Amino acid sequence: MKKVDISILVGSNSDLNLIQETITILKEFGLSYSLNIASAHRTTDHLKQCIEGAISAGVKVFVAVAGMSAALPGVIASQTILPVIGVPVDGKTLSGLDSLFSIAQMPKGVPVATVAVGKAGAVNAAILAVQILAINNDNLKEKLKRYKVKIANIVVKEDLKLQKDGIDKYLKRSAKENDKNYIK
Repeated sequence: MKKVDISILVGSNSDLNLIQETITILKEFGLSYSLNIASAHRTTDHLKQCIEGAISAGVKVFVAVAGMSAALPGVIASQTILPVIGVPVDGKTLSGLDSLFSIAQMPKGVPVATVAVGKAGAVNAAILAVQILAINNDNLKEKLKRYKVKIANIVVKEDLKLQKDGIDKYLKRSAKENDKNYIK
């Protein structure tokens, strides 16, 4: 059986675009992952098999993406002693607040770490998973330090452009870059 560091579970195939953010970060850190679609409400037996399979593969952390009632992270947490990170989906009806509250308000004894709603949460779930694994892994600690420097440098670089160009020119350039990125 292939060793897996992190198990990612999504409640629906519509969550796959969001979880791509998590996968990109995990790949950047050289971590292995499994990815499954399993509904806490519609496929309880399949979900249990996914959890058991991940544990057998040596998983250390679960990441669960869920929308609406967002039961998936809590159900996973009820089935394992491993850390579970819940990513609330940015929903249509309540802008993800329903998911956020559902994941954050777990009953006593069933903890789930809850990150931001949507894309920021997907990225933060990956970083939090890496941080958990880095507790006993000096190589990951060093990669995290470099990652933090890299993202800080991006902000400083943008500030330098703002200082050079002024706000009007900076915003016009940013809008053009966003338009180009949107098309791709």
